[in-house]
This record gives sequence, C-alpha cells and structure tokens, in this order.
Amino acid sequence: MLRPLVLIACCLLLWHPQTVAQDEEAEAEGETPAKPEALYIPLQPPFVVNYGGPGRLRYLKAELTVRVYDVSAAQKVRHHMPAIRDTLVTLMSRQEELVIDTQEGKEQLRQDALTAIRTVIENEEGEDTGVVDVFFDNLIVQR
Repeated sequence: MLRPLVLIACCLLLWHPQTVAQDEEAEAEGETPAKPEALYIPLQPPFVVNYGGPGRLRYLKAELTVRVYDVSAAQKVRHHMPAIRDTLVTLMSRQEELVIDTQEGKEQLRQDALTAIRTVIENEEGEDTGVVDVFFDNLIVQR
C-alpha cells in the first residue's frame, strides 16, 4: 500500500511549473512539447479466477499494471479500484479455454481489460479516464 503513495510523492516532486513553461516555449518555437512521463499502477493483489465454464476447474492468474499519463488519472484508478477489480474478475472468469490458449486470445483479453477499466472510470467520473494502456506482468493459465 505504501508503494503507490511513494510513486505519487515522487511524481509531485518531479513536476514543477518550469516544465509547463518549457512546453509553452517549445510550442511557440514550433517544436512539439515533450511527451509527459507515464505512471504505472500495479493492480495488487494478482487476480486468480477459475474460467472455462462447467467441467474440470481451470485457473487463470494474472498480474496487471495500468499505465496513465498524469497524477489525476492515477488517483481515479486508485479511487475506483474495487469496481475495476470486480469488472476484471468477471471479465477473466468468462474466458473460454480454446480462446485464452492462443496469443490472439491473450491480446484480446488485454484489450478487453483496458476497455473495461476505461468504462468503469468513465461511468463513475463522467469524463476522460487518462488510462493509456494495461499490461500483463504475468499471465498463468492452468488447464
């Protein structure tokens, strides 16, 4: 729990008004401003769900990290973490064995997770989420 707070504190210490002034100067000179630093939020603890419908139990363990570009978006993700986790557990438990075993199926699950996270935040906040991407740090499928 302490790790996300340290991340926010570091980001706030690194950001200062001079950065904004530099970006405005770059725009005035016709240059593109520097791309903002990405923030990474690990979704802890890892997700462990059973999937695949009736029959023998199959398990899926996934460790995910969400990428955002500003502290405000990071706060939104953390604030709505229970709803995000619930949505992702439901999404992962609906997976079918033949689909999740393929590389395309895993990529589709990643894209669906990104859409689900954005949808939860948009429904709760009523505005752009600031969520850029989601990554699997670890994905284990036990058949």
